[in-house]
Amino acid sequence: MTGSDLLRYARVHRGAAVLAGVSAVALLSAVFGGTRIALPSIGSGGVTTGVPYRQELPLLTAVFLTAMLGGPMAVHDAMGASAMHRVRAAYCTALVLAACAVSFGVEAFAVGPEAGVVFVRSLLIWFGLALLSVRLLGHQLGWVVPLASAFFLVWYPGSWWDWTMKPAADLFGWAVAGGALFVGLAATAMTPWRRKTFLMR
Repeated sequence: MTGSDLLRYARVHRGAAVLAGVSAVALLSAVFGGTRIALPSIGSGGVTTGVPYRQELPLLTAVFLTAMLGGPMAVHDAMGASAMHRVRAAYCTALVLAACAVSFGVEAFAVGPEAGVVFVRSLLIWFGLALLSVRLLGHQLGWVVPLASAFFLVWYPGSWWDWTMKPAADLFGWAVAGGALFVGLAATAMTPWRRKTFLMR
């Protein structure tokens, strides 16, 4: 596998569009991330609570990233040989790392390095959940599971599970990130032919 292979794969799999969307979200967070949007909160007795855009925007980045798995080649990719899966894995890894680098860089410049780390951690958590959503519901519905998880963060702000509020070095937040990524990657790896092979054993 060469760099030209990855570039060809990226052209067919929306690489430029995904990076453009990720960059737009990062800039949106840098400019408007501190603005609070008033939302009802069950945890505060039904009164409204201000939720900064910055805390929820990584969800949008994560959903943009799942677009790299769709497209006209999606079925072919799932049925491809091991060489195709290696190219796909390298492409997805490179795109996720690029998204993390762009998000961290812009957020660190706008707010500070710790905010950049928290943004990236949230991105990874929601990306894992988005991958699970894609496997369960299809490529067009990668946003469903991440959005469902965001409701709990909005309704009960500041709760112990709210990874968007945890410090950058919080071990629980990173454990959630690792668990979400593991679940999402495992769901992605379970292609139809792999499930069939597993069940036939």
